[in-house]
Amino acid sequence: MDEDKPTYPGGSKSRVNKAGARVRSTEANNEDLLTIETWRAAHRPVLNTFQAILRNRTRGTKIAVAQRHKRRNTIFGKLFRLPKMELSRMDDIAGCRLIFPTCEELYKFRKAFHSARFKHKRRNETDKYDYIKNPKNTGYRGIHDVYEYDVNSPAGNHLRGLYVEIQYRTHIQHAWATAVEVIGFITESQPKFQEGDDRYQHAMALASEVLARAHESNKGPLPELTDKELVNSFIELDKSLALMNMLRGLSAADKDVKSNRNTILLFSKSGDLQIKTYRDATEALRELFELEKSFPDHDIVLVRADSSEEVKFAYKNYFSDARDFITLMESGLQKLSGKRVLKSKKLIGLEG
Repeated sequence: MDEDKPTYPGGSKSRVNKAGARVRSTEANNEDLLTIETWRAAHRPVLNTFQAILRNRTRGTKIAVAQRHKRRNTIFGKLFRLPKMELSRMDDIAGCRLIFPTCEELYKFRKAFHSARFKHKRRNETDKYDYIKNPKNTGYRGIHDVYEYDVNSPAGNHLRGLYVEIQYRTHIQHAWATAVEVIGFITESQPKFQEGDDRYQHAMALASEVLARAHESNKGPLPELTDKELVNSFIELDKSLALMNMLRGLSAADKDVKSNRNTILLFSKSGDLQIKTYRDATEALRELFELEKSFPDHDIVLVRADSSEEVKFAYKNYFSDARDFITLMESGLQKLSGKRVLKSKKLIGLEG
């Protein structure tokens, strides 16, 4: 497909890239923002196609499936962090998340999915984004695949070449990732992006290693540490951060999320969560863009899942729910040390 055909979402790839470059240089005008919104919106049918494929293949299993549009502020932040990236090549604008009970089930499903017969092309080699085998130094573990959308119908021809990211993680890895997101909401630090107080990043890297060893018989980002060194390092760091107490103190929001609906989650700077639901996907996407303009400091995301339980499970960070992480860490520290970590006001040590 000629990248400069006017049918390309936003006008052309070069126009989308120019708009992204102007955002990066803080010179974006209304036309640039409209170009980006048009291009973002075009990912919706691509996302729906892959979500339907994945739901069909996971029916009758314990695999959770959810989808999300990348938030505008996150897109802009990525443009600033990666100054050489062209916007049209950002491959995680549309994302599907799969959450598995075990690593074995994850790899089995992914291997079978790689053999699926459809025209959409996987762009990455099998191990390129395997952060289970090769965890990120932040502690992130999971696997990503990037697919390029392809269709035969004239009506969808303009969508050909758009990307969708499929993210695979286990319940354990999801609990860790949720805690990282929650920390980003309630502190001035962003360990996910290696920003702010680096003690949070180190604490979560240690936590990732604990969870990998204790619950998945695997290694995380710090394999050189002995079990004793790992446990003691986390406890000492937690003394200064009071991280576990902070996460324990959060009360998970008891919010009603309608089933089979398009749901917008708005997380304000003050910690309040607001939920809006829509029957029509187009209306929801239009409202998402309007809310992003009206509340630029809010964290806003449009998600969809088959049930309220799936939304709350796949996007626990928006409900300030780190309970799984806390439970897994307490049992993981005990397993690695052979002793019970105290659950009092502070993690002050180990008892025999």
